[in-house]
Amino acid sequence: MNWWIDRLAQVEERFEDLGRLLSDPEIVADSVKLRTYSKEHSDLTPVVEAYRKFSSLRGQLEEAEEMIREEKDSDLITMAREERDELIGDMESLEEELKRLLLPRDPLDEKNILIEIRSGTGGEEAALFVADMTRMYQRYAERKNWTVEVLNSSPTEKGGFREIVLLVRGQRVYSYLKFEGGVHRVQRVPETESSGRIHTSAVSVVVMPEAEDVEVQVSSEDVRVDVFRASGCGGQHVNTTDSAVRLTHIPTGIVVSCQDEKSQHKNKTKALKILKARILKAKEEEQRAEQDGVRRSMVGSGDRSERIRTYNYPQTRVTDHRINLTLYRLEAIMDGDIEEITQALVASDQAELLKSMEVA
Repeated sequence: MNWWIDRLAQVEERFEDLGRLLSDPEIVADSVKLRTYSKEHSDLTPVVEAYRKFSSLRGQLEEAEEMIREEKDSDLITMAREERDELIGDMESLEEELKRLLLPRDPLDEKNILIEIRSGTGGEEAALFVADMTRMYQRYAERKNWTVEVLNSSPTEKGGFREIVLLVRGQRVYSYLKFEGGVHRVQRVPETESSGRIHTSAVSVVVMPEAEDVEVQVSSEDVRVDVFRASGCGGQHVNTTDSAVRLTHIPTGIVVSCQDEKSQHKNKTKALKILKARILKAKEEEQRAEQDGVRRSMVGSGDRSERIRTYNYPQTRVTDHRINLTLYRLEAIMDGDIEEITQALVASDQAELLKSMEVA
């Protein structure tokens, strides 16, 4: 029997157990257990419904095949064969859906995220592309009804950013954008290029789940706080008070600066949020490295040193190198229409995970 059939039978059994537990007066009186079991029951509902539909189709298929074997009337046999073929098609489609539903859930998928976008090779042209990518993610967030807050930024004189950190909040944000981490390359003719020569620049992106206080607790004794005067483009002072904040996490050496707010307290709060997210990401990467037989998906590790995508302006082309996806609608993509890319990356990751489960 296929691995997924065995697994589905176990899921249905657990689903029925949960139904009995949720009608138990002792569980109903315990708000914590009630909430935990209710969520698990809700999560399993679509899996069980699909499995029961699959079982029903399988029963109908057995009846159709029995009719083909035993029926004498040629017209009825023809009808039964047509029904059989239709049922097989429906079952194959449902089988793929069931396998996807059985994939282990990424516990981070429900989380909000912090996106750090930094200019790399290419100087001012790279900084301008940081601004373009920032707008791309902001526009995508608008399409998804998410909210975006700028936690920190380092603007340049020509409207770009050396670095910017965004906090994106909404439904399942991490699940959609977790594969955006890596190096994004842009090929285009800069406005300052009189000869029309195409320049290649690079921007690095890091995607981090927002850290909750229960996940990352930072002791004040482990953090050195430095304050300094915020400055803008070209070294011009934004204000004359020491409102900018730099946090150094002594155990890990992680350093975070924030100067966007005029209030030192607000800058410290934002810097602490970024610091916690970086600590959480470092912990997760360490845990993954320690696991034996870590699965490396074809969509990559999300490391900032890995080139993942190219934006070619002369050809209006965007290519994601991890999955060999090329789209010729760069303008729409830079306006936030990246759903096709994000869904293709998720589908690719799921396919790789299914392969690993079938082999196991």
